[in-house]
Amino acid sequence: MNNFEFYCPTKVLFGKGMIARLPELIDRSQKVLMIYGGGSIKKNGVYDQVKKALEGYNLYEFGGIEPNPKYETCMKAVELIKREGIDFLLAVGGGSTLDGTKFIAAAAKYEGGDPYEGLIVRCEEAKDALPLADVITLPATGSEMNNGAVISRIATSEKLPFHSDLVFPRFSIIDPQVTFSLPVRQTINGIVDTFVHVMEQYCTYDVNTPLQDDWALGILRTLISEAPKVLAEPEDYETRANIFWCATCGLNYWISLGAVQDWATHMIGHELTAFYGIDHGQSLAIVLPRLLKNQKVSKSKKLAKLAREVFGVQETVDLKAADKAIENIEEFFNSIGMKTKLSDYEIDPMDAAEKVRERFAARNVAFGEKGAITADTAYEILKNC
Repeated sequence: MNNFEFYCPTKVLFGKGMIARLPELIDRSQKVLMIYGGGSIKKNGVYDQVKKALEGYNLYEFGGIEPNPKYETCMKAVELIKREGIDFLLAVGGGSTLDGTKFIAAAAKYEGGDPYEGLIVRCEEAKDALPLADVITLPATGSEMNNGAVISRIATSEKLPFHSDLVFPRFSIIDPQVTFSLPVRQTINGIVDTFVHVMEQYCTYDVNTPLQDDWALGILRTLISEAPKVLAEPEDYETRANIFWCATCGLNYWISLGAVQDWATHMIGHELTAFYGIDHGQSLAIVLPRLLKNQKVSKSKKLAKLAREVFGVQETVDLKAADKAIENIEEFFNSIGMKTKLSDYEIDPMDAAEKVRERFAARNVAFGEKGAITADTAYEILKNC
């Protein structure tokens, strides 16, 4: 096991009726900015619950954070914060809303010019950020219990990650009941996003982390078990609760402690979203099976363990078991209604391969646990998608 440090100051309130506890968690003397997305929280009742809980607070609102939150929109929120002297940010919505809020919290305190160029492109360490918390309504990103975000920029067609310990949520409220009304597409996207988060942290090479491996495989087994149930009965509370906790634990860093991580699937997927506008979950489902095939030899031990312990494969030869794991993963995605080919979205694989190769080559980057996913490797992966 490799050395590691672990830090997570987020208080989690999980279960029915937790939104009503907001007054216990936010100081009434603060100016609070509630940040949300396209208005779904007004349809599912979450907006009204938050407003009722914060009655009597000096509460401001900023709506319109997009899926794949845009830098340009986030900076409008920063302008409001500076103009009104906001003290505390409350993200209400899915992972994109929370990701945008994390960047807004740091950008509002950034003094080095363009926050995107500084905090995201140059990866400068944030020196200050507004305190933030969330009422999370979509199980997918795991953003409710980590220090990361992903931000897009319209001007450059980019989608890049941002991290800072200053943007861990002070608290996260998770009420699975608010997910009952999620559209099927968002439910499926969230399941796939969680699945791939786990794969990015588990499916590398072995450094003797048996506990972390078992945690990771346990999340995958739970997702595979619960996914058909939630699609059949969207208002089953226990199933929704299990899926939400999988999403949270899929990226709160527990399963990666002391292990080796990949994240190449995400980096390629981000480019597909930036260039073609497909959903994040869709991009991951397209890339993962082909990336695993491309990197099968180096990942064979972990893939074989997954095949045997998650899918019940009896094959004793690791490379053959690895093939079975990849086949089963794609079959699982297809079984819940997730398409896994670029052609399913009318995207030419060769066009995508060339665009991503050019983007990676221009940045001179290589991804994966061994730095094996170069611009040319990404090209080979995508042309087979």
